[in-house]
Amino acid sequence: MAYSTLLYDQTAGVATITLNRPDKSNAFDETMVAELLDALKTIERDAQVRALVLTGAGKHFCAGQDLGALIERAQTPAGISFREHLQKTYNPIVAKIRALEKPALAAINGAAAGAGLGIACACDLRYAAESAKFRMAFVGIALAPDSATSFLLPRLIGFGRALDMAITNQALDAATALQCGLVTRVCAAEELLPQTQAVAAQLARAPTRAIGLTKRAFNRGLTANLEDALEYEAYLQEIAGHTADHREGVRAFIEKRAPNFAGK
Repeated sequence: MAYSTLLYDQTAGVATITLNRPDKSNAFDETMVAELLDALKTIERDAQVRALVLTGAGKHFCAGQDLGALIERAQTPAGISFREHLQKTYNPIVAKIRALEKPALAAINGAAAGAGLGIACACDLRYAAESAKFRMAFVGIALAPDSATSFLLPRLIGFGRALDMAITNQALDAATALQCGLVTRVCAAEELLPQTQAVAAQLARAPTRAIGLTKRAFNRGLTANLEDALEYEAYLQEIAGHTADHREGVRAFIEKRAPNFAGK
């Protein structure tokens, strides 16, 4: 797939998207937003893709919004609506990753700030290089949180620590991010992408339909009460129980062999 701001690779059921504006710390401009949304829609529709890895080129994962591009728009006669900007950019990206019924893994190779942090939080699993840094960044330019950071980050690391990050603008290093649960693994820089892709390949061989339903359950559970969560689990289990993968899993268990899941 030919993109100007992304690299796209598909191998063994795993699609790897690399944000590719290293001279701008992989900050988003309009083109990269449009291309990432297009790539995510392609992954969503392509049955051959059963897992996603998202990473950055060069030294950083993603610095969030390219402020230069934003300033240019703000200086035009029409000016800029920050609300409309978010509704057309990071809101749909975060929503698409969370709704993607395939495992999404972030390989965070350096700084993840602002919208870059939000997109990392939207992924299902986060692995980080030892050099990774995590910063909210919004208050540093007198803005409020966006890209679902106010929703996802407190749920990952706790309200108090997330609020501290938001209002002090202090960065977390990789070791602290691992300790507080923001990431699940820290790797040497040269091992980060291979290790993340290896886990993604393992998940691509898993019952990805069940993983998608699991994501639905966890998404609903973020805001549901107990009764609603129980009812939604029952609804999803009815779907899962009639899949080919469930039948294969039961047969494999009875026959004492490894299952061969097809994501159906």
